[in-house]
Amino acid sequence: MVTDEATGERSGTPAGAPARSRIAIVGPTHPYKGGVAQHTTELAHRLAVRGHDVRLESWSAQYPTRLYPGRQRVDAPETWPFPATSYPLSWRRPDTWVRLGHRLRTGANAVDAMIIVVVTPIQVPAYLGILAGLRLPTPRLGGGSVGAGPAEGGETVRGRRGVPTVGGRRREGPVALALCHNVLPHERRALDVPLVRAVLRRVSGVLVHTPTEAERARGLTTRPVWVAQMAPHLGTAGAPQPAASSPAASQSGISQPGTAQPRTAESDTAQSDIAELDIAGLGTAGAEAELRGDGVPGRRLLFFGLVRPYKGLDVLLRALVAGPPDVRLTVAGEFWGGVDDTRRLVGELGLAGRVDLRPGYVPAAEVPALFAAADALVLPYRSATATQNADLAHRHGLPVVATSVGMLARAVRDGVDGLLAAPDDPGSLAAALRRLYEPGVLDTLRAGIVPPDADAAWDRYLTVLHDALGRR
Repeated sequence: MVTDEATGERSGTPAGAPARSRIAIVGPTHPYKGGVAQHTTELAHRLAVRGHDVRLESWSAQYPTRLYPGRQRVDAPETWPFPATSYPLSWRRPDTWVRLGHRLRTGANAVDAMIIVVVTPIQVPAYLGILAGLRLPTPRLGGGSVGAGPAEGGETVRGRRGVPTVGGRRREGPVALALCHNVLPHERRALDVPLVRAVLRRVSGVLVHTPTEAERARGLTTRPVWVAQMAPHLGTAGAPQPAASSPAASQSGISQPGTAQPRTAESDTAQSDIAELDIAGLGTAGAEAELRGDGVPGRRLLFFGLVRPYKGLDVLLRALVAGPPDVRLTVAGEFWGGVDDTRRLVGELGLAGRVDLRPGYVPAAEVPALFAAADALVLPYRSATATQNADLAHRHGLPVVATSVGMLARAVRDGVDGLLAAPDDPGSLAAALRRLYEPGVLDTLRAGIVPPDADAAWDRYLTVLHDALGRR
């Protein structure tokens, strides 16, 4: 941030920030739910705070219902809506894909850069349509190693005349960056790899959130790849608040957090993102609850978010059997199928009286009370890239018991603000649960929690993003 020497006040534009640019972000936002939509929205806010002219281009209809039959939308925003948002895209209308790309390239609507939020391979045909409308030439790469941000020198790729370059000065048309929350899905299908390869080879560059994901991306494209650790996006608690009276806000008709958005026939049929990061949270936790989630006093753990096989709920249930006998578990989140299998496993393990299943998306307004009623959040993932759940727990003052996979090993400091266990190992996880309830351990872990510094994390994130976009 820039500090005025005369007044000592700090402005919203960081020192060395790039010149004002016109940037379009293509991705999910309210009324779509979940962490990806929240991250996309906060990214737009943060870029705007840095002085850029930002537009958020989203979906009126994103997926066929059969691809995700669960609840896709929420009535009340989970973070501050971005005023300059439009909804031109529909999975039913390929012409809307090409038309958006053409609009972002020509005339008064032309942008300097476009960020495509890559959530799932299902969207790749739409991405390719947008890029076709953008008429983005294929870059020719120069030498140099792929960078992981400014600390490692970044990446400058030079192209022939008339070809967009990332980090270079000469471009024809906008830079197109693929922002990949997961390069490939955790549970993959036959066409996932060729689809993702197709879009990653067509963009100017790729931004991912972990070194492991960077290696995965490099296996699919020769485009430059940047790594930026995901910054916390914790609802209105972290996002910049737009001026409610701004012209863009009044023209958009977008509701403020906690206010239901009017429903239309189109919005009822439109589908949301398949979010790997199913996070929501407004505000902070309230007072410690005297009774745990279902009104039964005692020790209680929380499993929170979208339930998918790679997240290891079955491992946690088996660990619960071998852990302290008086510990109960709340499972709160949408199930990606398998809820009946989970109920069956709970019964087979004799846990019917100790496990409280709450299938369904958790609205942001209910998150604080849910976290306040637990002793710790458990993340028993078999595999992971980046997740906001650890940051969310720490913001609510909750220690985290997690497996040492992906970025969880960095997000949780073993013995300081949480405990780590081996992945896919009920015995190791059970040992961590027993340790959690040893005398004094919970108090020690609570005292060790440092709430995430969202502003500093976003500054680092945007520095890498600016390098990737060539915004000097």
